[in-house]
Amino acid sequence: MIARIPLVLEPQSEGGYTVTSPLLPELVTEGDTIAEVLANVEDAFAAVVEIYQDRGCSLPAGIYMDDVSGPVSVEAVVSVP
Repeated sequence: MIARIPLVLEPQSEGGYTVTSPLLPELVTEGDTIAEVLANVEDAFAAVVEIYQDRGCSLPAGIYMDDVSGPVSVEAVVSVP
């Protein structure tokens, strides 16, 4: 299953990032690196899916990709010196 989830990575003063999603307010996680954050988002999303199922609620429309064999669009923020 592939889901399309908007993420907000907020840098923390002590290092690392706190991650939230404007589409899924229950999704909150963190990580020291972007790679770690993305791995943690998978776990956090699985927990959010379980919360929605327990409540009998549907996830927001359009969150799951219909064609998982086609191209996947990803947005990234990069720093250029």
